[in-house]
Amino acid sequence: MTNPIGFVVHPIPADLLDTVRRTGRDAADRPVEVATAAGGEPLRCCLRDAAPGEELLLFGYAPPVAAGPYREIGPVFAHAAPCSGPESTDAYPAAWRGQQQVLRAYDRRGRIHGGRRHDGGDPESVIAELLADPAVRQLHSRNVVHGCYMFAVERAGE
Repeated sequence: MTNPIGFVVHPIPADLLDTVRRTGRDAADRPVEVATAAGGEPLRCCLRDAAPGEELLLFGYAPPVAAGPYREIGPVFAHAAPCSGPESTDAYPAAWRGQQQVLRAYDRRGRIHGGRRHDGGDPESVIAELLADPAVRQLHSRNVVHGCYMFAVERAGE
């Protein structure tokens, strides 16, 4: 699919993952859990689902939002060892195309500024619609069932 407005998809930053792996502590300073994938766990390091048997970390992560009342910590999975990251950061994650998601919009103050649910068939059009609002700084993709943070989206160059 095309990237109509020039957006960038952000997985969890590699340097933050290195810190979590090295310290074994998460954003709430709690111990990180090590697990073996059953298969299907959404990996926020490479933006795909885990294959059965992969070694994972489960930990609390604070998505990138300005400090304030909307800042939160929620559970995420990542590879236990460093990986190569996502195939691309200038396109919607191919492995998650077709899955329903919620795109939550945030303004520069880190406050929620709307959002939309999409069916996964054409997420780019929903991204373009939300980012067309100049007050929107970034979007967070969220799992529809659990509400968990998946990845961030920003206009290219921001």
